[in-house]
Amino acid sequence: MSSTTHADKCPIGHTGSDRKTERAGERYQPAIEEVDGTWHLRSQHLVRQALREFGDESVQEGFSAQLIRANTSGMRTPVLYMDGEPHRQVRAKIARYFAPVTVGRRYRDLMEARADELVAQARQRREFELDQISLRMAVHVAAQVIGLTNSDMERMTRRLESFFEFPSVTPGAKAESRLAKLRVKLRSARSSLPLLFFHLHDVKPAIKERRTRPQEDVISHLIEEGYKDGEILAECLTYGAAGMVTTREFIVVAAWRLLERPELLNRYLAAEETERHKILHEILRVEPVVGHIYRTAVDPITLTEGEQSWTIPAGALIDMYVRAANADAEAVGEHPHAICPDRARARGVRPEVMSFGDGSHRCPGSHIAIQETDILLTRLLKLPLTVVRTPSMSWVDVVAGYELRGMTLRIG
Repeated sequence: MSSTTHADKCPIGHTGSDRKTERAGERYQPAIEEVDGTWHLRSQHLVRQALREFGDESVQEGFSAQLIRANTSGMRTPVLYMDGEPHRQVRAKIARYFAPVTVGRRYRDLMEARADELVAQARQRREFELDQISLRMAVHVAAQVIGLTNSDMERMTRRLESFFEFPSVTPGAKAESRLAKLRVKLRSARSSLPLLFFHLHDVKPAIKERRTRPQEDVISHLIEEGYKDGEILAECLTYGAAGMVTTREFIVVAAWRLLERPELLNRYLAAEETERHKILHEILRVEPVVGHIYRTAVDPITLTEGEQSWTIPAGALIDMYVRAANADAEAVGEHPHAICPDRARARGVRPEVMSFGDGSHRCPGSHIAIQETDILLTRLLKLPLTVVRTPSMSWVDVVAGYELRGMTLRIG
């Protein structure tokens, strides 16, 4: 580190742990270790090295990869589960839909209109659960980017919520394990009905409309590329999980953190957009929605840090600890668990560190997530809010991510 965080610049009352979403028993050391064939990476440098420099030597293992492989035989692989040159080619073609310029030009007005609508509804109710508002915001924005705009938005929201509530498959289960196969089959069976409803009521109407009148969205692009209806459905679910589920949680945790720190909230509401985004990135660094990234090595991978090196053999599962990497003092300075927007990071370390991943699989919708969160919170948090109930927290094992439910706010 060329410089470190100055505690007196931090708008917090202490310099200890400031993380709400700590998972019991999760370790931060050592930086790398092998346990029963799984390699655990916890330093920012090693996690970034594995994702950025050795992306082609490993394949996706998280995000229900086993489930997707079991249900997409004979189909094109969804972009999230592609790797290597095919993945880069697909990502290059869809990049324009997620570019910051495009997000500002095409989606800012609709984000603002939706945020105004949701805040007006909250005013009428006076007391509301924040995760329901955040879900409706996230679904509305993601639907516009994807192209799911030819069905009732509220009903689609309920269908997607029903689908994503089913537990997924934990990474690391051996493919030949009977229990692993049974879990895949049970997950597929239980989620088949809401998936069918989503396909019939939301995806097919959007496809039908865009076959005759293409628009500037992902579904129109997939049709142009020759994707079949089932393949488009799989991509819609992929983008849905990324754009709806994770953003929903971040809006809640960001509001929670700001509401409990009046000095930070006042700074946030008085700031220009660039500084507001800096504050949101720092909150996301401390509270990453995706806690672990999983890959399986297809070739030997040699990681180095200083004068030490380790070789991960082909076939090994790699478990990358996002929360630990984000709190690596070598990357983010002293008091790494504290929220400090003014911290000085090591050269090349992003404000959110590994919260959006890295390398070719880095989240393409990162700018969308931050912008829509900011647009909603700048409106909502100006209201005279009282926290009636803090959220309950549960965990999604597939990415070691959190779910926050039941945070109740009252206006006035």
